[in-house]
Amino acid sequence: MSHDSQGSGASSRPGPQWTRTGGPSRAQSRRLDAAFPVSGAWRDGDPVGGRRFADIGALELEAGGHIPAVRMAYETWGTLNEAGDNAVLVLHALTGDSHVVGDAGNGHATAGWWSQMVGPGAPIDTDRYFVVAPNVVGGCQGSTGPSSLAPDGQPWGSHFPIITVRDQVAAEIELTRALGVRSWQFIVGASMGGLRVLEWALLGPEAGVGVESVGVIASAAQTPGDQIAWAHPQLTAIHADPKFRGGDYYDAAPGDGPHVGLGIARSIAHTTYRSAHEFDERFGRISQGGEDPMRGGRFAVQSYLDHHASKLAKRFDANSYVVLTESMLTHDLGRDRGGVNTALASITARTLVVAVDTDRLFLPAESERIARYVPGAQARLLHSDFGHDGFLIEFDQLGPIVASFLAEANRSA
Repeated sequence: MSHDSQGSGASSRPGPQWTRTGGPSRAQSRRLDAAFPVSGAWRDGDPVGGRRFADIGALELEAGGHIPAVRMAYETWGTLNEAGDNAVLVLHALTGDSHVVGDAGNGHATAGWWSQMVGPGAPIDTDRYFVVAPNVVGGCQGSTGPSSLAPDGQPWGSHFPIITVRDQVAAEIELTRALGVRSWQFIVGASMGGLRVLEWALLGPEAGVGVESVGVIASAAQTPGDQIAWAHPQLTAIHADPKFRGGDYYDAAPGDGPHVGLGIARSIAHTTYRSAHEFDERFGRISQGGEDPMRGGRFAVQSYLDHHASKLAKRFDANSYVVLTESMLTHDLGRDRGGVNTALASITARTLVVAVDTDRLFLPAESERIARYVPGAQARLLHSDFGHDGFLIEFDQLGPIVASFLAEANRSA
């Protein structure tokens, strides 16, 4: 997006000379509040909220090296039965966290992101199931990540190692053992969470943890080139922000963190989360309030993206955004398993695959591939105007699909 301003030679240009009146300048419209925390990460000493914590020891990493001490933050609902086999694992997306259900406040910047799916009488019924939602390793809401303290007592920052989806699942397997869960009746996740679901379907049984059924929503078995391309300018925006400081910014003053880069990354990403139809129908070419795009103001859709950029910069961490995005880019279920199709064919858990018809981040074809090669997989399609974010919105469709899948599993048990 251009930040051109009229210089001293503007009057020599032919045509009408616009004067910026009646609306904020581009710089004004994007000015960040100086009260922004340098990072939106949860830090020790902050209100705990519904989080619980488990120390799982050292984590050996697929790319080499290890994290010497890993803490997992998680939340639970319901009660684990004596057999330890009524457990459901819910895995969050890129900027999600363990707060699946509950209000904002008391340590949680946002309300639960899947509250209509989890709870008493909900599709994932906490009167029946013991539901666990961990914050992923590399995240910023209580589990070990770049904002956590390294062995030297300083935040990891730029020294946080490269992690993969398999590393994240390895940590969740250790959390499973710490919780006394012998098998998961259902593991479900969307987007980045779906990547971990697929790895769980293979790594869980290899580690002696049962995986009875899985739900893979708006996800993929292998990150395609198109998604890598969309991620590249997001990562570049963060690295190019001078306040990113190579990843070592945690001692900066409030308002002096890499909020601009993180905000730009979010704007790019959010464009892929929604659909062209929604943007055209909801915003079209409408200007924002009293702003005039012909005089430096914004269109309404630009204001919408700025709003979501600001929200994320206040509650998330730029390093975690980089680390988790890079873990998604290296996702390949077929790595060292004879290829993607061979890996999918080796999944033995009952499998539900859900796509969103307008998804332009995880294209429906990616879900079709999973359903085609996983033996006996059930495929379902959500019809939505909201694109990828349909999994967070279309509960009237998704709820019955998940409830029916679980009911069928219970009847056959």
